[in-house]
Amino acid sequence: MDFTPTEEQSAVRELAGQIFGDLSTHERLAAAGTGTDAELWKALCGAGLVAAVEEVGLLGLVLALEEQGRTTAQVPFAASCVYGVLALTAHGTAEQRERLLPALREGGAVATGAFPASGGRVRATAEGEVTGVVPLVPWLRDATHVLVPDEERRLWLVRVADAEAEAVETTAPWSAGRLTLDGTRAERVGGAEAYEDVLATARTAFAGLQAGVCAGSLARAVQHTTTREQFGRPLSTNQGVLLRAADAYMDTEAIRVTSYEAAWRRDEGLPYGTHALTAAWWASEAGTRVVHAGQHLHGGLGADLEHPVHRHFLWGRQLDAHLGCGGELLAELGELIAAEKLAEKAEGRPPAERADRGEGVGA
Repeated sequence: MDFTPTEEQSAVRELAGQIFGDLSTHERLAAAGTGTDAELWKALCGAGLVAAVEEVGLLGLVLALEEQGRTTAQVPFAASCVYGVLALTAHGTAEQRERLLPALREGGAVATGAFPASGGRVRATAEGEVTGVVPLVPWLRDATHVLVPDEERRLWLVRVADAEAEAVETTAPWSAGRLTLDGTRAERVGGAEAYEDVLATARTAFAGLQAGVCAGSLARAVQHTTTREQFGRPLSTNQGVLLRAADAYMDTEAIRVTSYEAAWRRDEGLPYGTHALTAAWWASEAGTRVVHAGQHLHGGLGADLEHPVHRHFLWGRQLDAHLGCGGELLAELGELIAAEKLAEKAEGRPPAERADRGEGVGA
C-alpha cells in the first residue's frame, strides 16, 4: 500500500488548509455560535473542493478533512461529501447523478446522513414511502437532502423540505436536528451493497476529521506548554507533560494512519469494511484520550469554555458519539473477522491465499 498523495490530492489538502486557516479563526468561530459559517462554506464550494472529491477519492477527502479538523471549521463538508457526492457517484443512477450532483458540487444543495450512530428506526414501503424518527442527524439544519437507511439496510434519499426537522443542540455546534418521517416520499439509492459502502465511507471520513481535531488540540497544547513557564522553566520540560504529549501524538498518528489505509483501499477498489471499523475505533477511543489530554495540558485555561482548545474537546467528544461507542465498534469488528474465518474454513481456502488475492472483509 502507498499512502503518498497524488499531486491532485496534495493540491486539495493545501488549498483546504489555506481556506480553513484564513477563514476559520477563533473570532469567526465565536461569532458563529452554534451555526454554520455560510461564508466559509461558499468559499469551499467556490474553490471547487466539494466537486474535487469525485476526482481525488476518499483519501483526498480525508486529507482535506484533517485540515478542517485542525481548525474545527463549522461547515457540513464531511457530511455533504460522504452522504451526497460520494454516495451518489458510487451508487446513484445516471439520472440521479445528473440531477443532484451539480447542486451538491456548487453548494446549492447540502446532503447529510442518518447514520452511523444516529439511532432511531425507519421503515420503508416498496413504493418509496418512509416512516420513522431519527433523534439526531448531524448538519440537518443546513441540509436539503438526507440519506436514510431503513430496517432492511436499504438507502433512501429524502428531501428535508418534505419531512419534519427540529433543531437539536449537540456537544459540538454541528447544526444538528431531529428528523421525523411520516409516509414521506423518498427515492432509492443503490442496491444491497450501498449501505455497507456508505457506512464504511462515513466511518473513514469522520475518522480522518477526528485525526485533524486531535492534531489541532495537540498543537495548541504544545504551543502552550513550551511558552508557559513554571518555577522558571517551560512546562514542556516536565517529564509528566512530555509523556502525556507523547502518548497523545502516538494516538493521533494511529487515527491518521488507519483512516489513510481504509481510504486508500476504497479508492483502489479493495474490501475495506474492517479497516474502516478499525479507523473508527481508533478515532473513538484514542480521539477521546487526545482531546482530554489537550485540555488537561492547558491547566486551568483548559476549563475556560471560550478558549480555542475547548472547542477541540467538544468536537472530539461529538465525533466519538457520532462514530459510536468503542466497545460496540470492537464487537462489530470481531464479528466480521469471525465470519470471515468461518467462510475461509468452509471454502477450504487458507488465509495466505486470501491475502495473495487481495481479498478481505468489508463492504
